Amino acid sequence: MKTLQVHGKGKEYIVGKILCLGRNYVEHAQEMQSEIPNVPIVFIKPSTAIINSDEDIIIPKISQQLHHEVELIVAIAKEGKNISSEQALEYVLGYGVGLDMTLRDIQTEAKKKGLPWSVAKGFDTSAPISDIIAASKIKNPQDLRFRCKVNGTVRQETTTSKMIFPIEKIIEYLSSIFTLEPGDLIFTGTPEGAGEVKTRDIIEAELVGYTSIRHRVRTA
Repeated sequence: MKTLQVHGKGKEYIVGKILCLGRNYVEHAQEMQSEIPNVPIVFIKPSTAIINSDEDIIIPKISQQLHHEVELIVAIAKEGKNISSEQALEYVLGYGVGLDMTLRDIQTEAKKKGLPWSVAKGFDTSAPISDIIAASKIKNPQDLRFRCKVNGTVRQETTTSKMIFPIEKIIEYLSSIFTLEPGDLIFTGTPEGAGEVKTRDIIEAELVGYTSIRHRVRTA
């Protein structure tokens, strides 16, 4: 059972669903040679994919190509269905930074064959997450900077203002399909610069000014 640590709340929240967006930044869609979406592209990770800071990211034996994708994550505070964009932020528990680790070779092969790519996105250790910063501590979630470093070098950095679909619209869309529940997480998409990491690399992700994570990569 995976849980969230929320600054200032004094209790843990059990993680439910992990709902993830693909191609929510124009430059990342372009670097993946993909169309810019008209509606959010959604996939799901299991809660067993979660690890916390300082735990190792493990490359499964089935893959030879692991990529990092840094993202703002949104934690849900209360149950909601068909939530309007005007009310969406009332359902937010808080924000953090996460990594959508991706087995790119497995994903690419699945796409070529028109097959699902859950394995490429949902393997154990594929969802490193930080502690959650309470929503009350964040003045404007659409004006946050986050970044990813590999071995001390910045690979990805952007602000949430560049999202194609802002947080309110993401919650509105997701809640029209899935009932959102306390402890659910939303990975809101990655900017340009996603790239490969190897065994023994050190990955750091930071929600600038608030929280960060650090992980070592190793092979199973």
